[in-house]
Amino acid sequence: MQPPAVKLPNQAESTRFAVIGDTGTGGIEQHRLAQQLIAAHSRFPFELVLMTGDNMYGTETAQDFVNKFEAPYKPLLDAGVKFYASLGNHDDTDQVFYEPFNMDGKRFYSFKPKADVRVYAIDSNYMSREQMEWLEKELADSTSQWKIAFFHHPPYSTGGRHGSDVQLREALEPLFVKHGVDVVFTGHEHFYERLKPQQGVHYFISGGGGKLRRGDIAGGAIHAKGFDEGYHFMLVEIAGDVMHFQVINEVGTTVDSGAVKRPPTAADSQ
Repeated sequence: MQPPAVKLPNQAESTRFAVIGDTGTGGIEQHRLAQQLIAAHSRFPFELVLMTGDNMYGTETAQDFVNKFEAPYKPLLDAGVKFYASLGNHDDTDQVFYEPFNMDGKRFYSFKPKADVRVYAIDSNYMSREQMEWLEKELADSTSQWKIAFFHHPPYSTGGRHGSDVQLREALEPLFVKHGVDVVFTGHEHFYERLKPQQGVHYFISGGGGKLRRGDIAGGAIHAKGFDEGYHFMLVEIAGDVMHFQVINEVGTTVDSGAVKRPPTAADSQ
């Protein structure tokens, strides 16, 4: 299979990763898209993958973890690519103990792939007081230039089936704005959508890694770009003050691409 054309800068010192969501079916569609992701890695050697939830549909036996995760992405796992999962509404919380999801037994956690980037995995199923206090402290204490959050339910969406999770937005958005979160990746909607920036935060929905809801994007004032006619994954590269992104479907076609520039902060002038 011809690898998809990668339009990203692909600089060795960059933070390079992929984003997939709503993957865990074990079906032919998931495998077909995974082949494109594997092919893309040959041209764009991303070091990690963010999973926006619904990592397992249906049963979650040991064999299910093989069929719905290990088998589709085996060449990436063999190459040392790390997958970082967040929990979706179809996921058993015991997934936090599944070592290849790198959750370390925690429903919410953060990590630094590079010194200038901090990534926050949130459990949007249950925004407990403990999690909210953890998130505020983590965001406040971070000195990373880029703050990236990923979780399952989208605070902003034009999907007809689900749409924006307003209650979640009311809980999280004040923290995102106060502490300078730059980009948010979510799933849940079985399509791709890029929203117009909201209060300076860039929101992306990537929930078409194994399931698809054709024709579900309604569009509207907050909608920037979408794709609900096929499956997809995202490739992302953070190089300095710019985050480049490219969205590729199951036949290797680019369906969206662009860049997000991080606004200067007070820390930049110090």
